[in-house]
Amino acid sequence: MKVKITLLICALIGLAFKGSEFINFSYPSYFPAPVYKSADNTLSAEKIELGRLLFYDPILSKDNSVSCASCHSPYNAFAHTDHDLSHGIDDSIGTRNAPALFNLAWQNSFMWDGAIHNLDMQALAPVSHSKEMAETLENVLSKLNANQFYREAFYNAWKDSLATGEHFLKAIAQFQLTLVSTDSKYDKVQTGKEAFSFQEKEGLEVFNQHCNSCHQAPLFSTYEFANNGLPLDSTLNDFGRYGITQNPEDSLKFKIPSLRNLSYTYPYMHDGRFSTLHEVVNHYNTLIGSETSEEHLSEPLNLTSKNKADLVSFLLTLNDETFVFNPENKYPSKLLEANKK
Repeated sequence: MKVKITLLICALIGLAFKGSEFINFSYPSYFPAPVYKSADNTLSAEKIELGRLLFYDPILSKDNSVSCASCHSPYNAFAHTDHDLSHGIDDSIGTRNAPALFNLAWQNSFMWDGAIHNLDMQALAPVSHSKEMAETLENVLSKLNANQFYREAFYNAWKDSLATGEHFLKAIAQFQLTLVSTDSKYDKVQTGKEAFSFQEKEGLEVFNQHCNSCHQAPLFSTYEFANNGLPLDSTLNDFGRYGITQNPEDSLKFKIPSLRNLSYTYPYMHDGRFSTLHEVVNHYNTLIGSETSEEHLSEPLNLTSKNKADLVSFLLTLNDETFVFNPENKYPSKLLEANKK
């Protein structure tokens, strides 16, 4: 059974719905309350649609070649599979694998290193990054305000045709907030619609014993930061959260990703070094080359072949085809029509 958030409840968590067409933000009863808060970013169909248009439009990049969706494809649960590391304008290669975008309302920090603490501001990071979109907010707004299609879209959303930085960023955040994944087999089991197979049950036991401390159900992440036991890549030289905090205790710590939709979000880890889920399981099973002293990775898991197969079987129940193939999340036809003109 899904919880429909009313205006009163929404006000309590910072998601009140105003505008000409209200949007109900829904999630299962076994989910925790969202943590997203904004002083004034009320969900409406028009604002969400504007955010969707912007998300898919390469106009946000310096040379009009890269969009948010270039690295966050809906068919990959808003991650990407064609590169280990993200690619930007002029085929620039970044230092990290693009994280999947879903269930963002339950997260209070973003990026692998947690550099961003408010979803309303997150889009500034890729727009301004020299190896991603390499653009400035000022130039983006100039292009949008010179575009009649967007002047109309901004007016529909905000009753003001002028594209401002605030409205631009909040519209993208609104679209991202709608990327909610809650219809996997695991979710159907929780609601009594389906049942786990014997192997999936066995895998759940392995998961609860070895994985649940970092990947807690039902979100399958605490969204905190942890050392993943990987040796430092001397080429990328990425120390994770340490680069933000300069705290030695944060060295080689990265944001814990959700384990939902793993079949769609390969390659895995912050640098995309593992191509298959079995490689990830084998990494934690052996911890060869680990550079961590954290308690949760102090020794290998030593799983048997059966344990590993059972674990993967359970993890596959976290795939959400309904979310991945939801037509409301895809490239908007309005944008295609506008670009033909």
